[in-house]
Amino acid sequence: MGAGASGVPDPDVIDAFHRRLHHIAPGAFSSDTSQTTGMRRVEAISGKTVGSENLWMGQTHVAPSTNSANHHHGKSETAIYVASGNPRFVFLDIDQTPPVETVVETKPGDYIFVPPFVPHREENPDPDNEAVVVIARTTQEAIVVNLPDLKWDGPVRTTAG
Repeated sequence: MGAGASGVPDPDVIDAFHRRLHHIAPGAFSSDTSQTTGMRRVEAISGKTVGSENLWMGQTHVAPSTNSANHHHGKSETAIYVASGNPRFVFLDIDQTPPVETVVETKPGDYIFVPPFVPHREENPDPDNEAVVVIARTTQEAIVVNLPDLKWDGPVRTTAG
């Protein structure tokens, strides 16, 4: 492909998508994404907004004194960065007998990792301030499966790999 010493292809053979960075300012975020009651998702980086193939990134806003509905994100791994507020993340710890609803308290600067198919919900107990988190997913689009409860009903990983 005519790569130079740095391993970067010659500019004459690079397609248009790979010729530039893609800047998405907050005013260009799209709310045309799957939603869950009690929160508002906006997408910044996706197949629809920039043509990404393997990445979805956006924000979730949870209003004061609000809980989201229970949901999971299918086969997608989800990384969450707490930008503002003190949201709580709730899941059913199925390693305990009987399973126990578990709350993870967070603050700005914290990260949360949500494995594929793990039912959870976000809660914002603050009566005055919205909670905002930045989300990155391993699928191009935002997969959201809303659920009636936190009961595990997804596939189970059977190997360590």
